[in-house]
Amino acid sequence: MIPHPPLTPIAWALVCLTCAPDVFAQPPAELPAITVTADKQERVLESVPASLSVFDGDMLESQGIQNVEALQTITPGLSFQPFGQAGVNSPVMRGLSANFFSFSTSTLLVVDGVPTLTAQGYDNQMLAIDRVEVLRGPQSTLYGRNAEAGVINIHTRQPDNTLRGQVSAEIGSRDLRVTRFDLSGPLVEDRLYASVAGAWRSQNGFIDNTYTGKREDDRELRNGKLALRWTPSASTDATLRYSQVDYRDGAALWGSPSAPRATVASGTPSWNHSIGRSASLAVQHDFDSGLRLSSVTAWNDFRDRVQQDTDFLPADLLHIARDHHFSNLSQELRLEGDWKRAHWLVGLYADGDDHDLINTQKMPRGLTESVVNLRGNSTAAFTHWTVPLAERWTVEAGARVERDQIRFRPQGDSQRRADWTRVTPRLAVQYAFAPRQQVYASVSDGFRAGGFNVFSPAANYAAYQPETLRSYEIGAKGWLAGNRLRYSSAFYVMTVKNMQVQQMPLPGLVYVTNAASARSIGAEFELEYLLGDGWSMQAGLGLNRTRFSSFMDGSADYSGNQNPFAPRINGYLSARYDAPAGWYAQASLTGTGSVYLDAANRYRRNGYGLINLAAGVTVRQVEISAYVNNLANRRYDAVGYQNGIVTVYSPPREAGLRFTWRI
Repeated sequence: MIPHPPLTPIAWALVCLTCAPDVFAQPPAELPAITVTADKQERVLESVPASLSVFDGDMLESQGIQNVEALQTITPGLSFQPFGQAGVNSPVMRGLSANFFSFSTSTLLVVDGVPTLTAQGYDNQMLAIDRVEVLRGPQSTLYGRNAEAGVINIHTRQPDNTLRGQVSAEIGSRDLRVTRFDLSGPLVEDRLYASVAGAWRSQNGFIDNTYTGKREDDRELRNGKLALRWTPSASTDATLRYSQVDYRDGAALWGSPSAPRATVASGTPSWNHSIGRSASLAVQHDFDSGLRLSSVTAWNDFRDRVQQDTDFLPADLLHIARDHHFSNLSQELRLEGDWKRAHWLVGLYADGDDHDLINTQKMPRGLTESVVNLRGNSTAAFTHWTVPLAERWTVEAGARVERDQIRFRPQGDSQRRADWTRVTPRLAVQYAFAPRQQVYASVSDGFRAGGFNVFSPAANYAAYQPETLRSYEIGAKGWLAGNRLRYSSAFYVMTVKNMQVQQMPLPGLVYVTNAASARSIGAEFELEYLLGDGWSMQAGLGLNRTRFSSFMDGSADYSGNQNPFAPRINGYLSARYDAPAGWYAQASLTGTGSVYLDAANRYRRNGYGLINLAAGVTVRQVEISAYVNNLANRRYDAVGYQNGIVTVYSPPREAGLRFTWRI
């Protein structure tokens, strides 16, 4: 008898898929209602007059969405600049983005009330997630600076009286190994609760270093979260949270445009040893009068410690190094209530930045080091009103007054100061033309704070002004087909003034200028449909055209060019089948159009489409799932990043197997 070879893990998964018992019921007959807090009050999703995507934690887990950057695969209108370093992401929303060295973002990230105001530390590992809300369009009225194009709001699951927990282990391509866990429950019934979550991830790189004979871009990450919740009474709720993430990576996904793909010959060590920490205290109290007082105290700290070879040769001709320490402390107070038929909210906000920045550049002529301290603070007052005008008409209005101050001191030089005061209003009207069917129109202002070119001494550290915009939007959303289909659509026009654009005329010389004005025109569509017999479908499409209306930088005229990093189209289509026997299978197509990498539109990353497949089965408390991402192994490198000197490589196809045990 010829012995059978041992089954591989993938084969075991296929056996389980075909032999699973009948443990699952059919999916629900209609879509569930969704409650959101996008405008800082609890509301049904369809009643918010704005373009808004919501993803619950179970959906993100089933789709394999394990970090913020992966949200671009399921969110129309959202993408990220190609950069290739873990822990640093610059979002692009509705064609608007921000340069890494402006130390600001166009889309604000808020995790359990903790704001992230820079691309450095713009990350989250999606542990124990309750839901993620992606709000598109200017949100400066409620969220302030750096929310000019939108907000990504991440809510971690609150610990309560229910004991919950799960542990998962994952193996995959390039020796991928992942362990994730979360556990929450009561310490004292009805009074004190706690949760703990963590993740460890390790994977070999795919960029060959022909000089050392090793892979250059290995990845390792450790992440942990703790939460303690206290409810001394039915009217008071307080939650203390702490989170930390450590990156122990090799080089960024960079190489030379003239070298063979995914190959370098670097003799200079490249690494990323960054660490991020955050803490928050959220307190909410409901008064007998019906008023609600909310307080969020937040601390966000990120240490961006990186060395990266940029000549990709054995000799140390060009490299960069950063030791940037970003720290922000913020406090927000909100009071809300009802007056007759209207719901109102007023709030105060204050924060302080303290950034110590050390930037090193190795050039053929020698080594230069810039040491600067960047401090700033913001103070703001804001209000938001929701007023029913008639049976089917509702108007929303709000405004924010914010003052931002910056103090910048280069080592061995005098201190420089700048300050700005902005008023950002918002007005929206909504009409319910049928049960659970809404149309709306809105006009709103947004802005991104100004700053200094802190690493451009040749330009005397020139200051640049805040970027401002006005947005006009109309949309429709609602339910159809017996509440089995949920849809939304939005159309917008935005005019941008004092647009902040990064320029890099020479290697090592990077600055931000206000030379541009621009117009952004686009549309977004989303659809979720329960087809019946276990089948469901999700789809989204974002269309955008963002071009410079006028842009003169010295003698160069970039008028009419496309804004860098802004795709004209992105979208996704996903289909899933849940069988009565307890197994599932899903397939998705996600893609984005080409993007230019510079204001002159000389360099670009081509558009691409990716096919992802997944299947799994649940037996009692254990789920076994297998997946393949980028099935066709498509390449979408950003060739010519940093004014032509760098290629940012796209990752190859990945396959894996995941085991999850749930309490």
